[in-house]
Amino acid sequence: MSIKVFLADDHAVVRDGLRLLLEAQKDIIVVGEAAEGRETVHQAKQLCPDVVIMDIAMPELNGIDAALQIRDFCPLTQIVILSMHASNEHIYQALRAGAKGYLLKESAGKEVIHAVRAVHAGKRYFSQHITERVIDGYMHQAEATSEKSPVERLSLREREILQLVVEGKTSAEIAKVLCLSPKTVETYRSRLMEKLGISDIPGLVKFAIRHGLTLPR
Repeated sequence: MSIKVFLADDHAVVRDGLRLLLEAQKDIIVVGEAAEGRETVHQAKQLCPDVVIMDIAMPELNGIDAALQIRDFCPLTQIVILSMHASNEHIYQALRAGAKGYLLKESAGKEVIHAVRAVHAGKRYFSQHITERVIDGYMHQAEATSEKSPVERLSLREREILQLVVEGKTSAEIAKVLCLSPKTVETYRSRLMEKLGISDIPGLVKFAIRHGLTLPR
C-alpha cells in the first residue's frame, strides 16, 4: 500500500518540485496540497494522510499550530517539517507540536523521500544539521539546569586514587602505581572522602559502582 503524503507550502514551485520527486517513487502518492496553514488543516482532517510535509512560515496559520491541530484530529498522521529556519526555537517548537521529521529546504533533495519512509515506519528523521542543533541544544540545557555529578567535584588524580582504593589497593601500592609518596596518597584519599561526604571504604565502593567508576565484583 502506498504512503499517502500531503504537501503544505506557500510556494507553488516547492510543492511542484516535491510532488515530482515523491510521485516518482512506487511506494508514495501525493493526495493533496495547500498553500496556507488553515487550508492544510481543513484538508488533512478530511484526508488523514499518512504524512504531511509542511513549512513553518505559512499564511493564515503557521506550520507549528497547524501541526498541533492535525495531530489532534488525525493522531496517526506524521508531520515532517521542511523549512528554511534552523534555530533551536523553531526546532523545539516543531518537536513539541509532534513533528517526527525536520529537514532544511536548502539540503533536502532526496532526504525528503527518506524522511517520509522513516516517519511512516514510526521513526524520527532529521537532517544532519538539525540533529547537531538538537544535540547541542540538549547539552547546553543540561549543563545549565542540572546539578553537577558528585564525580565532577573530584580532580582527575582524586578519581584515579578513588578507583584504586575501591579495587582494594593499599596506600603503598597506589603510591607505587602513581609515583607518589604514601603520605600524599593518604592526603588525596582523605580529601576525596571529605568532598563526597563518605567516611568508609564500603561507602566509596558503592559510590564508585553507582557512578560507573568501577565494576561490581
